[in-house]
Amino acid sequence: MKVILKQDIENVGRKGDIVDVASGFGRNYLIPRKLALRVTPSNMNMIEIERRALKKKWEKERESYQALIRRLNEVTLTFPRKAGEKDMIFGSVSASDIKDALDRLGFEIEKKRIVLDEPIKRLGHYTVPVKVFHDDKAALRVEVRKEEEAAGEEGGGEAKE
Repeated sequence: MKVILKQDIENVGRKGDIVDVASGFGRNYLIPRKLALRVTPSNMNMIEIERRALKKKWEKERESYQALIRRLNEVTLTFPRKAGEKDMIFGSVSASDIKDALDRLGFEIEKKRIVLDEPIKRLGHYTVPVKVFHDDKAALRVEVRKEEEAAGEEGGGEAKE
């Protein structure tokens, strides 16, 4: 069954896309919840008008997000952590830690947009992707270094822009 999506639906498509879905999924889920429309000539015309307006809106949003991506690409977050043998750190650096450090710098990034498959558990330099706008990602640099005992820092994450 071919339907026109009225909203972005993960693993199916984006708003305005014409997708082929299972008949039951379209008839029993998408259409009753007003997430999609059947493909008809009148619906196609209506969606085409919406698609043009949406494309203009996306272009404007994308331009503003490009500036954010450039700023995030310049940031390096440093996390001092206590480490044992073989550069294994006690605890880890998680997406929450990265989000908190970004919040302190004035970036308002949702935790789910930080693409960290598993927490960082070793000393070193890492590049962490951050989903900013649809498929556009920033490459955030994260450095986990050995904590200096004399400094007595609480491992909160420093940042350099």
